[in-house]
Amino acid sequence: MPRARSGAITRHRHKKVLGLTKGHRATKHALFRRANESMLKALSYQYRHRRERKGDMRRLWITRISAAARLDGINYSQLIYGLRSAQIEVNRKMLAELAVSDPGAFSQIVRVAKDHIGS
Repeated sequence: MPRARSGAITRHRHKKVLGLTKGHRATKHALFRRANESMLKALSYQYRHRRERKGDMRRLWITRISAAARLDGINYSQLIYGLRSAQIEVNRKMLAELAVSDPGAFSQIVRVAKDHIGS
């Protein structure tokens, strides 16, 4: 019985890894062992950064809301407190979008929040 060799399978696996590491620096895209290490690291970074991006976007929205709110004479924390007091449930993504695309509507929301801060 002839010996079963796995040359084709190994070559396909190596080609897959080398394809994924295309564009990496130095030997990390050319030598299988280095490329495999590089690929594993890259995939773990990719997984982690997909989760970090959520926080990055939230920080961006808060910065935009804060900047727009200051133009209307109120700071971010007072605005959020006023909106909660007025029982207006608008998420930060939508508030940031309003602040950028429709400043008039955002100013009306700020006015409502200001009215509810004192009460």
